[in-house]
Amino acid sequence: MIQVNVTVDYEGQSYHTNVITSRETDYDQILELALKQVKKQWEEMND
Repeated sequence: MIQVNVTVDYEGQSYHTNVITSRETDYDQILELALKQVKKQWEEMND
């Protein structure tokens, strides 16, 4: 497992998040995981 630091754009803002994944995970999957994390955190904050 590795930790990857990712910056994603969501709702016009840039967010930094960490993704913990296997070394075999490709770049697009890592970006998708990061975006899902940011969306989830953003929704939790606005509930």
